[in-house]
Amino acid sequence: MDETVAEFIKRTILKIPISEMMTVLKAWNFLPENQLQTINFRQRKESVIQHLLLLCEEKCASINDAALLDIVCTQVHRHKKIWDVFRMSKEPGDDVDLFDMNQFKSSFKKVLQRALKNVTVSFRETEENEVWIRVAWGTHYTKPQQYKPTYVVYYPQTPYVFTSSRLTRNITLLGQALTIASKHHEIVKMDLRSRYLDSLKAIAFQQYNQVFEIHNSTLPLQERRLALGINSMYSRIIHENRVEKERVQRITQESFGDYPQPQLEFAQYKLETKFKSDVNGGILAERKEPLRCLIKFSSPHLLDALKSLAPAGIADAPLSPLLTCIPKKKMNYFKIRDK
Repeated sequence: MDETVAEFIKRTILKIPISEMMTVLKAWNFLPENQLQTINFRQRKESVIQHLLLLCEEKCASINDAALLDIVCTQVHRHKKIWDVFRMSKEPGDDVDLFDMNQFKSSFKKVLQRALKNVTVSFRETEENEVWIRVAWGTHYTKPQQYKPTYVVYYPQTPYVFTSSRLTRNITLLGQALTIASKHHEIVKMDLRSRYLDSLKAIAFQQYNQVFEIHNSTLPLQERRLALGINSMYSRIIHENRVEKERVQRITQESFGDYPQPQLEFAQYKLETKFKSDVNGGILAERKEPLRCLIKFSSPHLLDALKSLAPAGIADAPLSPLLTCIPKKKMNYFKIRDK
């Protein structure tokens, strides 16, 4: 086994908590079950890693094997990355093609390898019909940087792609590889971003009525206590008038629905407007440049927080459409300008 591969595997394993080690290694599906059973996970982590490296040495692990382990770790800890959403489109009148996984992989790799001499591309399919792609970028003169890869999640026969890296240099090339491999014509970045990949998927596919991966039980203890504290306050701050309460509940349900909300951490609004006044003179009246400001709402669970504002008596119902339209418009980045 090459030294660079051994170091790559070592660094990847170091990121895995001992409590999750067996689950990740089984999902990797590289080492057989009988060898995994020989590992003593109660010993120091350094000793566990050395044992695993010996087993990988015996099986002559390759850079692609190490990359697959890295993909599994990223899948388990997907919330540690920020995901961007891209939408692809076909030409008007294009026929719907049957998806061929082998053809998709081959086409994707060919596009990248023709443009870059040094690039490592790895794929992993899941039972949820996801294709996870890991791209380690190099150049014609440098080897691929394995510790700063791009992760891509594609759902076959859909126009949506999710990527964990805010690319600059290779974004165009990645877009070309995706459109050609999936037989689309164009790809554009959406104004939608979050750490919660499953929530982004639910918003893109409009699957709001499904159970999401993050629930209150998985939030940190301090946040759970805060949520319980807010819930305990509801009975004191909700308007006592029954008719008004029913009206607020009805409007809230019309705006947000009665299903679990997708989990987003923030929504950002950029406002650009010009000062308008009938009064002549003044610094602002003479200003040619528009006035600009940035407003950002953030919360561990923003949509649930917005949904609770009116019932809690903190805001009037209905809320502004700019706040309630996030899932429908599939955006959490907005630019507001004068018409």
